[in-house]
Amino acid sequence: MLVRLKGIHTVKARLSDGTVRTYHYAWRKGPLLTGEPGTPEFMASYNAAVASRQAPPAGVLAALIAGFKIADEFTSLAARTKADYVKQIGKIEKEFGDLPIKALDDRRMRGIFKEWRDRLAVKSLRQADYAWTVLARILSVAKDRGKITTNPCERGGRIYRADRADNVWTDADEAAFYLHAPRHLHLAMMLALWTGQRQGDLLKLTWSSYDGKYIRLRQGKTKRRITIPVAGPLKAALDGTKRRGLLILATAAGERWTPDGFRSSWRKACAKAGVEALTFHDLRGSAVTRLALAGCTEPEIAAITGLSIRDVSTILDVHYLSRDVGLAESAVRKLEAGTGPAKKL
Repeated sequence: MLVRLKGIHTVKARLSDGTVRTYHYAWRKGPLLTGEPGTPEFMASYNAAVASRQAPPAGVLAALIAGFKIADEFTSLAARTKADYVKQIGKIEKEFGDLPIKALDDRRMRGIFKEWRDRLAVKSLRQADYAWTVLARILSVAKDRGKITTNPCERGGRIYRADRADNVWTDADEAAFYLHAPRHLHLAMMLALWTGQRQGDLLKLTWSSYDGKYIRLRQGKTKRRITIPVAGPLKAALDGTKRRGLLILATAAGERWTPDGFRSSWRKACAKAGVEALTFHDLRGSAVTRLALAGCTEPEIAAITGLSIRDVSTILDVHYLSRDVGLAESAVRKLEAGTGPAKKL
């Protein structure tokens, strides 16, 4: 049986004696293949040509990228994250694929990389930061494996600073959403606020993960297995939901959500409810904030949300609690209830 090989470029040429000869190339402007199609010789020459095209020459940045793609630091990423990385890697290869590895030791390289990042930032600060982060990660893995001695992208380099301090779902926002949003989105809100999980993990959550007392899941991004005690309000919502399939969250028609489909429906629901500048992702930070305001410690919050203690601390210290009036009022009440000379003034 003949196998149709992808990309082969066939050219017919008339020789001086009038005969027509057919030439096969691995791809347009690629190497000439030997043997007749279907023969072992032809397959061997084709495979050799493809292998030479895929393997970048040693000594250039493209070789480090190839090594990164087979490293555990890349292969263990979640599918969505891996796809995002591939997009950024394409930008890096286009700009620096043929950069000699020895050039990384030049003290000017950090500036060159930053100039490239700045050009990307003209279109999108976030995408420029993402490209920089992926490049830094590639070089970090290469350095860790002894392939390079210097990583010019270490320490800093990000230019986008998102201040999410005001992006917390308030009780009023929550009430407006429940009042105006479609009913099939209410449970998504409940799950996010009472578990602190990412959208992707909640959309994949199955009924078998819930036993009436706990929700057990493995996070897609961190691969952590966590067990979440189900609070009364969430239990009531789950037990009162009609099961229409394997997944807890589903569309109005009972179908599986696509990530883009869910985001689109959520945005429309927020607009209808008059909830502005807030995203589904903000519910995670809001959940962390609520747990903290309830008196939970950072390790307790980490146990429920699956976040690291360091990430919990960052969310509380930088993004949310710094502007929460509830904490300020609590602090004043504690001060008023205190004893000592200050109270008598």
